[in-house]
Amino acid sequence: MTRASGAHRTYWVSGAAVVLAVLFAVGATVATASGGDGDRERGTSSRAPALYSPDAGFARDMSVHHQQAVEMSFIVRDRTEDEAVRSLAYDIANTQANQRGMMLGWLDLWGLPKVLADEPPMSWMGTGGSGDGHAGHGGAAGMEGHDMGGHDMGAAKPGALMPGMATKEELTKLGTLQGRDAEVLYLRLMTDHHKGGVAMARGCAALCETPAERKLAEGMVEAQQSELTLMADMLKRRGAAPRG
Repeated sequence: MTRASGAHRTYWVSGAAVVLAVLFAVGATVATASGGDGDRERGTSSRAPALYSPDAGFARDMSVHHQQAVEMSFIVRDRTEDEAVRSLAYDIANTQANQRGMMLGWLDLWGLPKVLADEPPMSWMGTGGSGDGHAGHGGAAGMEGHDMGGHDMGAAKPGALMPGMATKEELTKLGTLQGRDAEVLYLRLMTDHHKGGVAMARGCAALCETPAERKLAEGMVEAQQSELTLMADMLKRRGAAPRG
Protein backbone atom coordinates (compact mmCIF):
# COMPACT_ATOMS: atom_id res chain seq x y z
CA MET A 1 0.00 0.00 0.00
CA THR A 2 1.36 3.46 -0.87
CA ARG A 3 1.51 6.22 1.71
CA ALA A 4 -1.08 8.22 -0.27
CA SER A 5 -3.54 5.35 -0.48
CA GLY A 6 -3.05 4.56 3.20
CA ALA A 7 -3.78 8.14 4.16
CA HIS A 8 -6.88 8.07 1.98
CA ARG A 9 -8.18 4.94 3.73
CA THR A 10 -7.35 6.36 7.15
CA TYR A 11 -9.80 9.18 6.61
CA TRP A 12 -12.61 6.93 5.34
CA VAL A 13 -15.11 8.51 7.73
CA SER A 14 -13.99 12.13 7.63
CA GLY A 15 -15.38 13.03 4.24
CA ALA A 16 -18.65 14.40 3.01
CA ALA A 17 -20.83 11.83 4.79
CA VAL A 18 -19.62 12.79 8.27
CA VAL A 19 -19.64 16.49 7.44
CA LEU A 20 -23.28 16.15 6.43
CA ALA A 21 -24.04 14.11 9.55
CA VAL A 22 -22.50 16.74 11.83
CA LEU A 23 -24.28 19.56 10.02
CA PHE A 24 -27.53 17.67 10.38
CA ALA A 25 -26.87 17.13 14.08
CA VAL A 26 -26.16 20.82 14.65
CA GLY A 27 -29.25 21.76 12.67
CA ALA A 28 -31.33 19.38 14.75
CA THR A 29 -29.81 20.91 17.87
CA VAL A 30 -30.88 24.40 16.86
CA ALA A 31 -34.36 23.14 16.12
CA THR A 32 -34.79 21.26 19.41
CA ALA A 33 -32.61 22.95 22.03
CA SER A 34 -34.14 26.39 21.65
CA GLY A 35 -37.70 27.51 21.97
CA GLY A 36 -40.36 28.79 24.35
CA ASP A 37 -42.38 27.71 27.35
CA GLY A 38 -43.40 24.37 25.87
CA ASP A 39 -39.82 23.16 25.51
CA ARG A 40 -39.78 20.89 28.55
CA GLU A 41 -42.72 18.93 27.16
CA ARG A 42 -40.70 18.39 24.00
CA GLY A 43 -37.61 17.31 25.97
CA THR A 44 -35.66 20.55 25.66
CA SER A 45 -34.92 23.56 27.81
CA SER A 46 -35.16 27.25 26.90
CA ARG A 47 -32.76 28.25 29.71
CA ALA A 48 -29.14 28.32 28.57
CA PRO A 49 -26.82 26.47 31.00
CA ALA A 50 -24.24 28.41 32.99
CA LEU A 51 -20.58 28.47 31.99
CA TYR A 52 -19.41 25.90 34.56
CA SER A 53 -22.63 23.87 34.72
CA PRO A 54 -22.68 20.07 34.33
CA ASP A 55 -24.49 20.59 31.01
CA ALA A 56 -21.68 22.71 29.57
CA GLY A 57 -18.88 20.73 31.21
CA PHE A 58 -20.21 17.43 29.91
CA ALA A 59 -20.55 18.81 26.38
CA ARG A 60 -16.96 20.07 26.45
CA ASP A 61 -15.38 16.99 28.05
CA MET A 62 -17.34 14.39 26.14
CA SER A 63 -16.54 16.13 22.86
CA VAL A 64 -12.83 15.66 23.63
CA HIS A 65 -13.44 12.09 24.80
CA HIS A 66 -15.37 11.25 21.63
CA GLN A 67 -12.72 12.78 19.39
CA GLN A 68 -10.14 10.30 20.64
CA ALA A 69 -12.49 7.37 20.04
CA VAL A 70 -12.91 8.55 16.46
CA GLU A 71 -9.12 8.86 16.11
CA MET A 72 -8.50 5.34 17.41
CA SER A 73 -11.13 3.99 15.03
CA PHE A 74 -9.43 5.78 12.13
CA ILE A 75 -6.15 4.12 13.07
CA VAL A 76 -7.37 0.54 13.44
CA ARG A 77 -9.38 0.72 10.24
CA ASP A 78 -6.11 0.90 8.37
CA ARG A 79 -4.33 -1.76 10.44
CA THR A 80 -6.62 -4.77 10.00
CA GLU A 81 -8.65 -6.60 7.38
CA ASP A 82 -10.96 -8.17 9.97
CA GLU A 83 -14.49 -7.17 9.03
CA ALA A 84 -15.90 -7.44 12.56
CA VAL A 85 -13.34 -4.98 13.94
CA ARG A 86 -13.65 -2.70 10.93
CA SER A 87 -17.43 -2.67 11.28
CA LEU A 88 -17.22 -1.86 15.00
CA ALA A 89 -14.70 0.91 14.33
CA TYR A 90 -16.94 2.33 11.60
CA ASP A 91 -19.98 2.36 13.91
CA ILE A 92 -18.07 3.96 16.79
CA ALA A 93 -16.49 6.62 14.58
CA ASN A 94 -19.74 7.60 12.90
CA THR A 95 -21.83 7.56 16.08
CA GLN A 96 -19.36 9.52 18.13
CA ALA A 97 -18.57 12.04 15.38
CA ASN A 98 -22.31 12.68 15.10
CA GLN A 99 -22.77 13.03 18.86
CA ARG A 100 -19.74 15.30 19.08
CA GLY A 101 -21.31 17.55 16.47
CA MET A 102 -24.49 17.73 18.54
CA MET A 103 -22.64 18.68 21.72
CA LEU A 104 -20.53 21.33 20.01
CA GLY A 105 -23.71 22.64 18.41
CA TRP A 106 -25.32 22.98 21.83
CA LEU A 107 -22.34 24.96 23.11
CA ASP A 108 -22.62 27.30 20.13
CA LEU A 109 -26.35 27.67 20.67
CA TRP A 110 -25.83 28.42 24.37
CA GLY A 111 -23.17 31.02 23.54
CA LEU A 112 -20.55 29.11 25.54
CA PRO A 113 -16.89 28.37 24.68
CA LYS A 114 -15.87 24.90 23.55
CA VAL A 115 -12.67 25.07 25.64
CA LEU A 116 -12.01 26.62 29.06
CA ALA A 117 -8.37 26.93 30.08
CA ASP A 118 -9.24 27.18 33.78
CA GLU A 119 -11.65 24.24 33.87
CA PRO A 120 -9.96 20.95 34.91
CA PRO A 121 -11.37 17.92 33.07
CA MET A 122 -14.35 16.33 34.83
CA SER A 123 -14.65 19.11 37.44
CA TRP A 124 -18.31 19.58 36.47
CA MET A 125 -19.11 16.19 38.02
CA GLY A 126 -18.56 17.71 41.45
CA THR A 127 -20.90 20.67 41.04
CA GLY A 128 -24.07 18.72 41.82
CA GLY A 129 -26.31 21.43 40.41
CA SER A 130 -26.72 24.25 37.93
CA GLY A 131 -23.09 25.31 38.28
CA ASP A 132 -23.53 29.07 38.28
CA GLY A 133 -20.13 29.44 39.97
CA HIS A 134 -16.65 28.30 39.05
CA ALA A 135 -16.48 24.52 39.36
CA GLY A 136 -12.78 24.25 38.63
CA HIS A 137 -11.45 21.95 41.35
CA GLY A 138 -9.48 18.75 41.27
CA GLY A 139 -9.98 17.55 37.74
CA ALA A 140 -9.15 14.15 36.30
CA ALA A 141 -5.68 13.93 37.82
CA GLY A 142 -7.02 13.92 41.36
CA MET A 143 -10.00 11.60 41.00
CA GLU A 144 -8.56 8.32 42.23
CA GLY A 145 -11.15 6.71 44.48
CA HIS A 146 -13.12 9.96 44.51
CA ASP A 147 -16.90 10.03 44.23
CA MET A 148 -17.65 12.82 41.77
CA GLY A 149 -21.28 13.75 42.21
CA GLY A 150 -22.15 10.16 43.12
CA HIS A 151 -20.20 8.57 40.24
CA ASP A 152 -16.80 7.03 41.00
CA MET A 153 -14.58 7.90 38.05
CA GLY A 154 -11.37 6.31 39.31
CA ALA A 155 -8.20 8.04 38.11
CA ALA A 156 -6.81 9.05 34.76
CA LYS A 157 -3.63 7.10 34.05
CA PRO A 158 -0.42 9.11 33.72
CA GLY A 159 -0.35 10.84 30.35
CA ALA A 160 -4.12 10.59 29.77
CA LEU A 161 -6.39 13.63 29.92
CA MET A 162 -9.41 11.85 31.42
CA PRO A 163 -10.29 8.42 32.86
CA GLY A 164 -10.49 5.84 30.09
CA MET A 165 -8.59 7.88 27.53
CA ALA A 166 -5.48 6.50 25.84
CA THR A 167 -2.07 8.12 26.09
CA LYS A 168 -0.15 9.45 23.10
CA GLU A 169 2.24 6.52 23.46
CA GLU A 170 -0.64 4.03 23.25
CA LEU A 171 -2.03 5.71 20.15
CA THR A 172 1.42 5.66 18.56
CA LYS A 173 1.79 1.96 19.38
CA LEU A 174 -1.61 1.20 17.85
CA GLY A 175 -0.43 2.82 14.65
CA THR A 176 2.57 0.47 14.45
CA LEU A 177 0.66 -2.81 14.80
CA GLN A 178 -1.06 -4.98 12.22
CA GLY A 179 -3.71 -7.70 12.20
CA ARG A 180 -4.56 -9.45 15.46
CA ASP A 181 -2.13 -7.35 17.51
CA ALA A 182 -3.79 -4.13 16.31
CA GLU A 183 -7.25 -5.60 16.90
CA VAL A 184 -6.48 -6.64 20.48
CA LEU A 185 -4.91 -3.33 21.44
CA TYR A 186 -7.77 -1.38 19.86
CA LEU A 187 -10.40 -3.46 21.65
CA ARG A 188 -8.58 -3.05 24.98
CA LEU A 189 -8.12 0.69 24.54
CA MET A 190 -11.72 1.16 23.42
CA THR A 191 -12.98 -0.93 26.34
CA ASP A 192 -11.17 1.38 28.76
CA HIS A 193 -12.44 4.36 26.78
CA HIS A 194 -16.07 3.20 26.93
CA LYS A 195 -15.86 2.54 30.68
CA GLY A 196 -14.75 6.12 31.24
CA GLY A 197 -17.39 7.38 28.83
CA VAL A 198 -20.18 5.43 30.52
CA ALA A 199 -19.25 6.85 33.94
CA MET A 200 -19.19 10.37 32.51
CA ALA A 201 -22.52 9.91 30.72
CA ARG A 202 -24.11 8.58 33.91
CA GLY A 203 -22.90 11.74 35.63
CA CYS A 204 -24.66 13.91 33.05
CA ALA A 205 -27.82 11.79 33.22
CA ALA A 206 -27.94 12.57 36.94
CA LEU A 207 -26.65 16.16 36.98
CA CYS A 208 -27.45 17.84 33.64
CA GLU A 209 -30.57 20.01 33.56
CA THR A 210 -31.12 20.09 29.79
CA PRO A 211 -33.58 17.24 29.04
CA ALA A 212 -32.27 16.67 25.50
CA GLU A 213 -28.72 16.37 26.81
CA ARG A 214 -29.76 13.97 29.56
CA LYS A 215 -31.51 11.85 26.96
CA LEU A 216 -28.35 11.82 24.82
CA ALA A 217 -26.26 10.81 27.84
CA GLU A 218 -28.67 7.99 28.72
CA GLY A 219 -28.44 6.74 25.14
CA MET A 220 -24.63 6.80 25.34
CA VAL A 221 -24.72 4.63 28.47
CA GLU A 222 -26.98 2.05 26.84
CA ALA A 223 -25.08 1.91 23.55
CA GLN A 224 -21.60 1.81 25.06
CA GLN A 225 -22.52 -0.85 27.60
CA SER A 226 -23.74 -2.99 24.70
CA GLU A 227 -20.46 -2.39 22.86
CA LEU A 228 -18.51 -3.30 26.00
CA THR A 229 -20.17 -6.72 25.98
CA LEU A 230 -19.44 -7.10 22.28
CA MET A 231 -15.79 -6.12 22.69
CA ALA A 232 -15.29 -8.55 25.59
CA ASP A 233 -16.54 -11.33 23.32
CA MET A 234 -14.33 -10.16 20.44
CA LEU A 235 -11.28 -10.19 22.73
CA LYS A 236 -12.16 -13.68 23.99
CA ARG A 237 -12.33 -14.93 20.40
CA ARG A 238 -8.78 -13.65 19.95
CA GLY A 239 -7.51 -15.36 23.08
CA ALA A 240 -7.28 -12.08 24.97
CA ALA A 241 -9.17 -10.18 27.66
CA PRO A 242 -9.78 -6.57 28.70
CA ARG A 243 -7.02 -4.96 30.77
CA GLY A 244 -7.39 -5.24 34.56
